Formats: sequence, C-alpha cells, structure tokens
Amino acid sequence: MIDTHCHLQDRVFEDDRAEVVERARDAGVRAMLTVGEDLADSRAAVEVARRYGIVAAVGIHPHEAANAPQDIAGELSPLLREDGAVALGEIGLDYYYDHSPRDVQVRVFREQLRIARDSASPAIFHQRDAFDEFTRILREEWKPAMRGVVHCFTGTPAQARVLCDEFGLFLGIGGVLTFPKAESVRDAVRDVGIGALVLETDCPYLAPVPKRGKRNEPAYVTHTAAKLAELLAVPLDEVVCATDANAFKLFGI
Repeated sequence: MIDTHCHLQDRVFEDDRAEVVERARDAGVRAMLTVGEDLADSRAAVEVARRYGIVAAVGIHPHEAANAPQDIAGELSPLLREDGAVALGEIGLDYYYDHSPRDVQVRVFREQLRIARDSASPAIFHQRDAFDEFTRILREEWKPAMRGVVHCFTGTPAQARVLCDEFGLFLGIGGVLTFPKAESVRDAVRDVGIGALVLETDCPYLAPVPKRGKRNEPAYVTHTAAKLAELLAVPLDEVVCATDANAFKLFGI
C-alpha cells in the first residue's frame, strides 16, 4: 500500500515522526510521498524523505504563491534533482481561501506546469473551487507525455471524467471518501474505476472515518483502502495491487 500524499515534514510530527513512519510500515504502508508547500517546506520534505527512506515532492502551493521567488525555476529545479525527489507539487489554484491573489496563483501555477513539462516530472495538483480556470490552463499548457494527479479529489463524476479522460490524470483518494456526506466523490470513484485512482492521506489533515477529528497519519490510509474496496465491491488485495501499480506508473514508487 502506498500513501501518495502526506506532509510528514509538518511540525505536528516533530515529536514522534519516527514512530509515525514505523506505524505506517507496520500497517502495510510500504511507501510514502511527503509533499512540499513552499521552498522551505520542500527542502524539509526532501530532508525527511532522505532520513526516513521515503520520497518527496517539491513545489509551491497556491496558498503560498504570493511568496514565490522571482526565479521559480531557478529555485525549484535543483530541488527536483535531489535524491528522493520524484515529483513537482503541490501546485495549482485555490479560489476557496484565496490566500494569494488569483492572478498570482495563475502565474505561479503556469510557471510550475512548465517546469514539470521541461523536467518530465509528474505533477501533484491542488484544485479547490477553481475547476474551470484550472482546466482552461491545463488545456493551454498540458502535453500528452505529461503525468499528474489531482490530489484530494472532491469533485463530481463529470469533473472526474474531464480530468481522467481529457488529460489522463489520476485522482488522489483520501479520507474524504469515508465521510458520510461525500456521496458525489463516491459516485465519481465508481464512475472512473480503480484504474484512475491512487491512495493518499494528506496527513495531518482529513483523517478518515473512524479516525475523523484526530491527527491523520499514513497508517490511516488503510481505512480509505478498505472503504474503496467496499465501494467497488472488490477484494482489498485487488484495491492495493491496482492503486500501487498506478502509483508506480505515476511516480515510479
């Protein structure tokens, strides 16, 4: 089982990070991808990945776009070449919180998409309340050889189809799948099928039922996997094998 999106460099893990990693491995989580949100956080992600034998993504989150360096490629590209760095992310648009001005989010998103294209790196996308502009930019910047995942997918079946069919993206499925009111997400998962999905936690956020309300951690991806198996009416082993294969295809892990 692979957790394709976590934030193990987060300060909430400062006191027990080694134990968190050990619990994940004891639960059968054999690989974890810890994801950066700005330059300093990305450097921390790479260091945590190196220390604990996991992998990392580096990038500038839309919340942090206003603080992006002038030379984004010059700062991020060396990080992408670090041992253990396997992806660019998380990048995208967030028009729900608008922590950074929208025009700045768009500029930083475009620049990072071009880095992903030029470096042949898979991209990890964050998209919230910006679907139309997000897909418009992808139509202008995306190339068929590029790979990516829309992490923490919470959209509709129609949106899932656009992302998977038009762009060949994977959907990152986490704890939201287990939430009682997330029927639209469950409908989308049924519609696109296991071949388009990877598992994630987004820890320390969005812990799945029955851990909802607690600090999330990679070991809890097992609850999402079990819910996915129930939803698709397939054995858990099949879910694990298929999502692991998708993670390998996407990230090489």
